[in-house]
Amino acid sequence: MAKVTEIKTKENDISVAEYLDKIEDESKKKDSIELYNIIREHTKEEGKIWGDSIIGFKKYLASYKSKRTVEWFKVGFAPRKSNISLYLNLALYDDKNVELAQKLGKVKLGKGCIYFKKLSDLDRDILDQLIEIAIEFDIEEFDKK
Repeated sequence: MAKVTEIKTKENDISVAEYLDKIEDESKKKDSIELYNIIREHTKEEGKIWGDSIIGFKKYLASYKSKRTVEWFKVGFAPRKSNISLYLNLALYDDKNVELAQKLGKVKLGKGCIYFKKLSDLDRDILDQLIEIAIEFDIEEFDKK
């Protein structure tokens, strides 16, 4: 079995409810709570705080071609000052998923995440599809291609 690489951003015991309640921007707080509930519906589990600002769901061991293995989450998000960052288990490394994400709405795509200002700017059907893809996405299978 591959050795798990220690990374700075780890799952911890900070209360998600308390974290969300401390978001000062009321609109961002409302969107974050709604997004939390959407992801919870898909994953069928409660999220956990990773680091000091990411809410992650579906912890797993991600193994890469480089033989590096890390504990990470399949779906997560972080309410940031200027936007909300949505993390999708590296599913955005697959071109067909990038094409789908481009149809999501008013977003900016990063290599592993999607940035947006308001949840209402997103197409809910596409958001649901992307979350499901991220839950099922297998980086080891993708690395074999």
